[in-house]
Amino acid sequence: MLLSYLKIAWKVLLRRKFFTAISLFGISFTLMILLVLVAVVDHFSGAHAPEKRIDQMAFVNSIRERFKDGGSNNMPVSAYFIDKYVRTLKTPELVALTSITNAATSFANNQTLTLDVRYTDANFWRLMDFEFLDGRPFSAAETDQRSRVCVINQHTARTYFGTEKGVAGRTLEIGPYTYRITGVVPDVPVMRLYSSSDVWVPYTLSNEMFGDQRLEGAFIAIMLAPSASQVPAMRKEFEQMAKRIPLPDPQRFDKLSVHADPALASVVRQLTQSQEKESDGMELFLSVCGGLALLFMLLPALNLVNLNVTRILERSSEIGVRKAFGASRRVLVGQFLVENIVLALLGGMLGLGLAAVVLYILNESQFIAYSHFGLSWSAFAVGLGLTLVFGLMSGVYPAWKMARLNPVTALRGSGAGPL
Repeated sequence: MLLSYLKIAWKVLLRRKFFTAISLFGISFTLMILLVLVAVVDHFSGAHAPEKRIDQMAFVNSIRERFKDGGSNNMPVSAYFIDKYVRTLKTPELVALTSITNAATSFANNQTLTLDVRYTDANFWRLMDFEFLDGRPFSAAETDQRSRVCVINQHTARTYFGTEKGVAGRTLEIGPYTYRITGVVPDVPVMRLYSSSDVWVPYTLSNEMFGDQRLEGAFIAIMLAPSASQVPAMRKEFEQMAKRIPLPDPQRFDKLSVHADPALASVVRQLTQSQEKESDGMELFLSVCGGLALLFMLLPALNLVNLNVTRILERSSEIGVRKAFGASRRVLVGQFLVENIVLALLGGMLGLGLAAVVLYILNESQFIAYSHFGLSWSAFAVGLGLTLVFGLMSGVYPAWKMARLNPVTALRGSGAGPL
């Protein structure tokens, strides 16, 4: 029975090429957009090298000081803040610091190059899971001694030296300074906001490395919990500690706000300007994204409903003949639902192919530097499942209407009049 349904459905879809093309376009385009968006989000917050343990991390992006006379001061934190308050916490297994990348000018092969430079400490290399193609990370001793050393990425090594092997120990000029290269690591996509760079140098060389006790600065604290299950406890301990931090200048400020959030939540908090709230806004963010995704998936379903109803009216004579020759409602409904399922499956496979092509183009074009987007098979499974569900839903009413057509009325070419 199912095989006969499939054969009939295939013949009908081939015969009605315009309807099939429009429906396939709606389904495949929707699924393609969904898969590309999921790949982008996963590229940013998924567990990929060097942030393989990102589900165990929490980030302190900024500290907000609210002025008594209105307004606020929102900046990254200082090395002093990290040393005095963050490194003293008991839950984190490891605490590292990093800066936002800064552009610096360098010269290679008679050309001027702009490199992204990130300031880090020795713990950064223990917390992140970098694979060293050559050499090693700079050490805590080199950091404390303010040695002019650096780690460079693969692209920089090839640009300057033509290879990433045998580069450790050589020198590199960045701005007015010369640095000794200690190691070379693979390129990190720029969407990895807390680890990507062209060059990494000790944070003690930063011009923003203040010697005073101010809380705001130019760094981001990264905390690593012993396991993903202990991240909430780590965040809770940080929040309790943050409440005990004295105001730096009670005459000017009346409130201090600082939070430790997972990677995606830290960005959501910044975008929603919710630094003064305890909630990171992820529940609302995920609810809105889920609602938009659901509405987005409903579009092809509604399109299918309209197309299916129109198709019924066009096929009323055919339906009337089949009913006159004894076709039951069950057979007609089954046939119509199978047609929708076949259409949804075809659209899903086409959407998968289109998403693969779009991601391949993005990777090859390097529109996002060092990017390597990959298809999420779990997202494809969910998207295809939703497509099938909506395909069935979009076929229920048209199938019911088709099965109730009066044979005599249908043979006259009209879709009105239930039995």
